[in-house]
Amino acid sequence: MAPLFIVIYGGMLRLCYDAQALYQVGSIMTPKKPKPGSIRERNYQLILAAAEQEFVLHGFKGTSMQAIADRAGVPKANIHYYFGNKATLYRKLLESIVNVWLGIIDDMNADSDPREVLEHFIRTKVRMSYSHPTASRIFAMEIIQGAPFLKDYLSGYLRNWVKEKTAILNGWMAAGKMPATDPVQLIFMIWATTQHYADFETQILEVTNKREFDADDIRHTEDFLVGMILRGIGLAV
Repeated sequence: MAPLFIVIYGGMLRLCYDAQALYQVGSIMTPKKPKPGSIRERNYQLILAAAEQEFVLHGFKGTSMQAIADRAGVPKANIHYYFGNKATLYRKLLESIVNVWLGIIDDMNADSDPREVLEHFIRTKVRMSYSHPTASRIFAMEIIQGAPFLKDYLSGYLRNWVKEKTAILNGWMAAGKMPATDPVQLIFMIWATTQHYADFETQILEVTNKREFDADDIRHTEDFLVGMILRGIGLAV
């Protein structure tokens, strides 16, 4: 079988016969992320932002490192310095997108108010879908394709995150702070309903006969989803 990708990094040559193998090579060769606030961190974030635009337009295979460098306004060598190869850059971009979403409720704990936490989660995810739709679309594309680059992250870090949040939700139910419900399905529902407004933006705009969304549209979506979901699980709004 001919290799799908030939990766050269740090004088090493690796032959990758599938996307999963490429993911593993990327994991081995991932350089350390720069310190926050540094010039390196600024370049790192510029590259991630440019990569997001290129990947959403052209997909993984259709995107070149040179195109990302041109959009970011940095030498292509900088991308190799920070990320090693295109597969690692793509994987890091996907992980950074999910980490931002998860960070919305990272501080929830047994003492938190369920209604406040869930309302904050829903409203923030809605705003992100409207303000940053490309992030959700890239993630959706990866999942639809079977998560070839993100599978280990999903079955590792994300699975553990869901278990951690599920334990807190179950604790709230046991303490009588919220009615009994399936906590995993609740998380899935919030992800699905909020990301719909990014992934299906064109459909929504066409059906509602709009050119673009305005502040009233965003607020209405927030209010609707907060009311529908919280009342659906028996929490007062």
